Amino acid sequence: MILVIGGGPAGRLAAMRLARAGREVTLVERGGLGGQCLHHGCMVVCALSDVARTLRYARTLHGLGILDREPPGVSYGRLIAEMGKIQATITRVLDEETRSSGPVTVVRGEGSLDGRTPSIDGKPVEAEAVLAATGSRPVIPRVEGIDLPGVVTAHTLPAWKELPARIAVAGGGVMAAEFAHIFHAFGAEVTILARSTFLKGLDPHLMKQALRELEGVEICEHSPLSRIEGSGRAEAVVVGGEGREREMAADGVFLATGLTPNSGMIHGPEKGSQGEVLVDDHMQTSIPGVYAAGDVTGPPYLTPVARMEGLVAADNILGRERLMDYRCIPQSLTLMNEFAWCSLEDGPSAGVGCPSPAGPFSFWAVPSGNTGYTGIRASPGDGRILSAALASPGAAIVASYLSFLMRTGCTVQDFDEFLEVHPTTDGAFSLVRYLEEWMRLREREP
Repeated sequence: MILVIGGGPAGRLAAMRLARAGREVTLVERGGLGGQCLHHGCMVVCALSDVARTLRYARTLHGLGILDREPPGVSYGRLIAEMGKIQATITRVLDEETRSSGPVTVVRGEGSLDGRTPSIDGKPVEAEAVLAATGSRPVIPRVEGIDLPGVVTAHTLPAWKELPARIAVAGGGVMAAEFAHIFHAFGAEVTILARSTFLKGLDPHLMKQALRELEGVEICEHSPLSRIEGSGRAEAVVVGGEGREREMAADGVFLATGLTPNSGMIHGPEKGSQGEVLVDDHMQTSIPGVYAAGDVTGPPYLTPVARMEGLVAADNILGRERLMDYRCIPQSLTLMNEFAWCSLEDGPSAGVGCPSPAGPFSFWAVPSGNTGYTGIRASPGDGRILSAALASPGAAIVASYLSFLMRTGCTVQDFDEFLEVHPTTDGAFSLVRYLEEWMRLREREP
């Protein structure tokens, strides 16, 4: 029997891969299958962003005089309740899919590991191999008032029975930007408190677009959360270092301060400074026969990476040697548009960028000039596509395929045979063709 601890993206896909190979698998999960992605992360952002975008799109049409009534407000409590019902439905679907993949036994319980010996609810079990896929948990800042009612994370969001009027979002990364956009679209006054710079490392063109889509949200850089004040519940936040503190009113505080490996139940395998379980390229830990995958192994805390790590671990357990490849990982940010980017390598490159074309869900953005952005860079020597930066309604899908093509060595010349669907907001294919022609003309210059 192979024991998989954790039923998120890494553990569940690994269990299914092992079961389809005919191996007996026990998958132990303390909550519902789906992990952080379904219950606290990606799907929550999808659900709330759909509502936020609908409201913003309706306001745009109202501003153009097409809709003759102001869009309605949000019934926040109903939204959270209905979202929970759909999450429960998806959990049941995942459970059925997992069990139908082969000899998989799904056990509700607490899995743990002590050296080479795994346990379920404290009772040792025998396993020929173990995969630890216990995920991550929110980083909770050690500041005064952090336990006050009104302070939530993505894991405790339902604790807000109604949307606070003034929300402080602590954090400066993708999660902070996404939830700030959502809460502002819902009608709250929102302030982002970034410890250092906001969306550090984001492509400058995408940053410009993101700031445009976050108009109305106050963004405070170099403003770490110092403490939370309130009598019985959160009423204000104090930000900044000693000697330069300032107080802001806030009856809700959302912590988007990052993730940390959930490895407290994993003992024996070597760990890093943040508690991440250390693994090699085969996803094997320092203990033979014990593997780890997903967020428990540390950043980048991305669902697609966790899935691939789980599959790599499963293949190596099955004796099919496979190495994990971290090149050109596509990433995304969801605001009014989807933002997505991927990069294969640094080095000399030629690039071109322009506004994304108008099309589905961006036609009515033309009057505001807010159709998005598309940027492509390629190697001037052999034409290999090296990076992409996109902002459009379908940017995440485009970046996913571009990432795959880039990893397989796709060049700008290969797009001569590309045939697109139209209409679409994907401007990448036309930019690649333009870049190929530009590079060809440059080669002919004396």
